[in-house]
Amino acid sequence: MNPFYEYQLKMTRRDLLASSCRPLGAAALATLAGKVVSAAPQTNHGGLPGLPHFAPKAKRVIYLFMSGGPSHIDTFDYHPNIRKLHGQELPASVRQGQRITGMTSGQKSFPVVAPMFEFKQHGEHGTWVSEILPHVAGIVDDITIVKSVHTEAINHDPAITYINTGVQQPGKASMGAWVSYGLGSPNENLPSYIVMISRGPGQKQALYSRLWGSGFLPSKHQGVNIRSGTDPVLYLENPAGIDRTMRRRMLDRIAKINGETFDEFGDPETQTRIAQYEMAFRMQMSVPDIMDLSKETEATMNLYGPEAQKPGTFARNCVIARRLAEEGVPFIQLFQRGWDQHGSLPKLIRGQCESIDHPIAGLIRDLKQRGMFDDTLIVWGGEFGRTIYSQGQLTKDNHGRDHHGRSFTTWMAGAGIKRGFEYGKTDDWSYNIVENPVHIRDMNATILNQLGIDHNRLTFRYQGLDQRLTGVEPSRVVSEILS
Repeated sequence: MNPFYEYQLKMTRRDLLASSCRPLGAAALATLAGKVVSAAPQTNHGGLPGLPHFAPKAKRVIYLFMSGGPSHIDTFDYHPNIRKLHGQELPASVRQGQRITGMTSGQKSFPVVAPMFEFKQHGEHGTWVSEILPHVAGIVDDITIVKSVHTEAINHDPAITYINTGVQQPGKASMGAWVSYGLGSPNENLPSYIVMISRGPGQKQALYSRLWGSGFLPSKHQGVNIRSGTDPVLYLENPAGIDRTMRRRMLDRIAKINGETFDEFGDPETQTRIAQYEMAFRMQMSVPDIMDLSKETEATMNLYGPEAQKPGTFARNCVIARRLAEEGVPFIQLFQRGWDQHGSLPKLIRGQCESIDHPIAGLIRDLKQRGMFDDTLIVWGGEFGRTIYSQGQLTKDNHGRDHHGRSFTTWMAGAGIKRGFEYGKTDDWSYNIVENPVHIRDMNATILNQLGIDHNRLTFRYQGLDQRLTGVEPSRVVSEILS
């Protein structure tokens, strides 16, 4: 919604508010104090009228984002004939003059490097999966693997910004913020968009908070980063000498001041500030409970592997993600850093896969045994893939792969997604898409669709445009992967 239009709406209501300020003020104070004041039951807190646009398949999303660009060639996109091409020069007819990064633009030779790992077929449909993902291989009958995803971006920052916000330039709203804005949340004690970050043994590629920011949307929709350790959310706990009763009195007085400011200026962000203070107050109780895994059974923790016992690991974050999903948080995003393997790829990607393989399979199985798999959408992928040709000298233990946006692999599961299905196909070099291309905008449109959102109708007026997560270019829901 246009903030100026929202301001005008509120201005026209001043007479009503002036004549009924006492009962409305009492209701507002009761709500701030944690009492439910409602004439009718309400499913979600916040969100837009009329959403979802249609019956959703998913109540929530758990987005497993592999930051850095996992190699599709070494994980899922296997062509048996690639072994015969190992060491040969990648034909110019395959490269087609594609724009490449500065890291390989000076190379005179582009030798094909086949995967250094064995692939086997798994599941009822004989899905090829690398040996470095043995646990994920065990759940391939539950997922759809899309092998024809593509993007125009070839460098990390624009690519990861593009897939998370719909635009390569900073400043736009993230997907989780859009979901929060459109649907709100059934849990008023936790944010509707939560982010957790872990890092495997790979490179220390940076992540920026704008990737889960709200952009032009009201700031209450930005993602909240929950960290490992004794202080999961910065500045959430009371300072020394301040107890909860004192904090409550302080917030009531601040809310009164902010309310007077809003009456004078009508800035919607003032209401956001009030709401965020109240959310932080409630999170003081809810976040420690979510982070406390002592009540999880040994059998449950074993599902996620031994790393689940270590704070800050991807495995432990998967357990917390399931707990957040149980509490109704609609968008949970787990960033796993370290997938930018320009050198020593065989060693580094094996380590990365070891850190995610067991917990991902455990998450799927845990959701299934709790009856949550059918209404939880799980997404796995990164910002792009890797090249079939070697970056630098081709050796058995030290080769790397450069960025590759022309084709890469993502998989989805749960919430109306086909099971044991593969979609899209690349050529024999895993370089160009030859069947069923899927742009990253199409993936985002499909995610919104499973939440009951028409991506063309979820808009926000900003800078003279009706902004959308999927932008102004044509996008489609990938209906072929839906059950």
